[in-house]
Amino acid sequence: MEYLLNSTIIELVKRDITQSDLECIVNAANTSLLGGGGVDGAIHRAGGKEILDECIRIRNKQGNCPVGEAVITTAGKLKANFVIHTVGPVWNGGNNKENEKLSNCYKNTLNLALLNGIKSISFPNISTGIYKFPKDKAAEIAIKTVKGFVELNNSFNRIQFICFDDENYNIYQETLSAVL
Repeated sequence: MEYLLNSTIIELVKRDITQSDLECIVNAANTSLLGGGGVDGAIHRAGGKEILDECIRIRNKQGNCPVGEAVITTAGKLKANFVIHTVGPVWNGGNNKENEKLSNCYKNTLNLALLNGIKSISFPNISTGIYKFPKDKAAEIAIKTVKGFVELNNSFNRIQFICFDDENYNIYQETLSAVL
């Protein structure tokens, strides 16, 4: 499923994000940047030690990565050239600025991609796994944030939303149709 926004292709794909062949994939990281479960663990396993080594260097320099912020590393053994690690919020009922923090994940990731000359990027479903962000709300925030960014910064060729499962894919499909 594809949409054209300005000159950017917004695409919905169902697959494992570690198989993306775009320039950059986004990791739904934790604050430690040292890998974990879900998307984070899959990217670290598939990308190899090189990604972890760079994450350790970043931590040694700046400490943990705060929620809503993003850092960039090599993609190691992945098809992509870069991984941008962003830390999504844990859902606590919506009373701790979770929506704003999730939106910041997308904005800060896209800004970091622009700073590094990246033209194509794949996003997972940030915060919807063990962080328990409501999937429909997360999809709406992701799509609206990316749409707003692309309307102001027509610098990307392709932005993918990659869903690993049918449930997220169906939610994104419905939300993309409504928002774009």
